[in-house]
Amino acid sequence: MKRYLINETSTLKDALISLNAISHDTMSLLVVNSSDQLVGTLTDGDIRRGLIGGAQLTDEVSAIMHRDFKYIKQSEFDIARLKSFRDRKILFIPVLDEEKHVVEVINLQKYKSHLPIDAVLMAGGKGERLRPLTEKVPKPLLPVGDKCIIDHNIDRLISYGVENLNVTVNYLGEQIEEHFAEPRNGVQVRCYREPKFLGTIGSIKFVENIYNDTVLVMNSDLFTNIDYEDFFIHFQEHEADMSVAAVSYNVSIPYGILDLEGRNIKGLLEKPKFDYYANAGIYLIKKSVLSEIPDNTFFNATDLIEKLIAQKRKVIRYPLNGTWIDIGQPADLKKACDLARHLK
Repeated sequence: MKRYLINETSTLKDALISLNAISHDTMSLLVVNSSDQLVGTLTDGDIRRGLIGGAQLTDEVSAIMHRDFKYIKQSEFDIARLKSFRDRKILFIPVLDEEKHVVEVINLQKYKSHLPIDAVLMAGGKGERLRPLTEKVPKPLLPVGDKCIIDHNIDRLISYGVENLNVTVNYLGEQIEEHFAEPRNGVQVRCYREPKFLGTIGSIKFVENIYNDTVLVMNSDLFTNIDYEDFFIHFQEHEADMSVAAVSYNVSIPYGILDLEGRNIKGLLEKPKFDYYANAGIYLIKKSVLSEIPDNTFFNATDLIEKLIAQKRKVIRYPLNGTWIDIGQPADLKKACDLARHLK
């Protein structure tokens, strides 16, 4: 964050040096006073126009900075508000405390959003249906396009500003641990090994720290372009305890179906079509709900869904529109590889 800050008494030349240091990033600076309070903003365009208007490189930045700037109060931060800034093409947003100190900088030129969630990816399965490909390589590390399956998911989460990323491993887990030994795109992915196979959500109890009030849990072997921001906003708007991403699944019967009452025919349905929603293996869960998952016990995400429903807790469906492939069989892997050539 400090690379974006400059004191109001700094010169225009100092500002140009600071901007040059972040030339690969947004060309904007935040101007603070001696108390580290935000008092203005400055871009390379502001300096250029100032110099054309007669300003000197030795002048202080306070002479040409913007004093009417946009910001978000830390106490009022929410994703829907952040989205409204992006919709208005405001892409560089300081977050201020009550005393107008800069506590965070959100760069929507670099990231799609800034989601306040923890993510846990389940990567412990054996991938038996993909053998022999998974005999020596865990399924999450199989290549899809220019990177492995799990990296497509990790990179997409990072692009939405998710900073707390966790992966639970088991089968050939040392390979995944080694894969994430170094930070990825500036984010350290933490790996946790389950002592035995614990289902599709049981291993989350081994994640040492959950920092946010909302947790995203997903299978690591999915290939999807889900909009995580929209998923999160939907979850918040409906005040749910758990949200299940779901994909549309259509069944067409190529025959006339009899509507029966006993042996009597009440009517005829000609080649009917039925629409269902299938579990996509991606969930948003309130942190407090994690206490319902038993320790060191085989437990699936579907077990948690049924438990919460039995407790009359609010479990909702989020319709996932877009790409979604559960890479379980060779045909799924081939389809994902074909799509990866065309999707960003």
